[in-house]
Amino acid sequence: MTRRLLATGYGEPATVLSLVDVDAASPGDGEVVVSIEAAGLNPFDVKRVHGAMGADPAKLPLVLGGEAAGAVRVAADGTGFAPGDRVVVYPATGAFADEIVAPVTNVHRLPDAVTTETAAGLLLAGVTAYDTIATVDVGADDVVLIHGGSGAVGSVATSLAVARGATVIATASPANHEYLRGLGATPIGHDGDIAASVRAAVDAPVSAVIDTVGNDAAIDASLQLVPADRIVSIAAFGRADDGIVLLDGSSEASRAHRRDAVRPLLDAVADGRIAVDIAATYPLTEAAAAFDALAGPHPRGKYLIVP
Repeated sequence: MTRRLLATGYGEPATVLSLVDVDAASPGDGEVVVSIEAAGLNPFDVKRVHGAMGADPAKLPLVLGGEAAGAVRVAADGTGFAPGDRVVVYPATGAFADEIVAPVTNVHRLPDAVTTETAAGLLLAGVTAYDTIATVDVGADDVVLIHGGSGAVGSVATSLAVARGATVIATASPANHEYLRGLGATPIGHDGDIAASVRAAVDAPVSAVIDTVGNDAAIDASLQLVPADRIVSIAAFGRADDGIVLLDGSSEASRAHRRDAVRPLLDAVADGRIAVDIAATYPLTEAAAAFDALAGPHPRGKYLIVP
């Protein structure tokens, strides 16, 4: 038997989360069974449990966890994997568990220099960041404004843009300004006249904006700096009428970007161009506390759940 975390209802994690025993899995054709060593907790997981993504009783119980890393326990013939291979599973279904069954297309071999903990917290935010960078085709001649540069998606986008040689201006609270400098960006505040702060921070004109925040102040400032079609947002869905580019991962281009992002992101971690901050690690038996911690004020970095 192995354990799996389920949500049997919608509401407070301590009330609705349940750790259940299930039969150990066997792989079908083209499948791999991975023993999980760490799984990344994301805001999407928290919103699902609280019912913010919908509260349809027919969808219960919820299977939770969208990214994980560990070692192959058993693999079907022809998958190219063997027991003991270190891998990351993305996208994953049911990552908050002792093990997971995944199609081989979602199982990616880890470089030696990438730990399972780092890999478990990388890809959900990382592929989104990669999509934003690819959509505006950031290059060495660009000056890029990133709203929310110290967040999970924003920090990876900042690192990727810097690695491409771009000049990066990033908004964040003052407590995160030194962190952004360490990533190679010039930090500014997210209050007041953001456009004026950008112009004061850099001589060259901004050529692209990546928004991970979604508030009106960020979008209004961005529209003062670049044409609407040079603003990419993963959050400002209420501003569609402004003509900005909205990314939710559903377009053919976004799906291609995100599919193609996995290996470059792992390689970027392996050679030090990207780092993943781990804020805290919780055992599977204390998953409800991890959900509560991520839902409230919390330090920068990823939360991991480990068996």
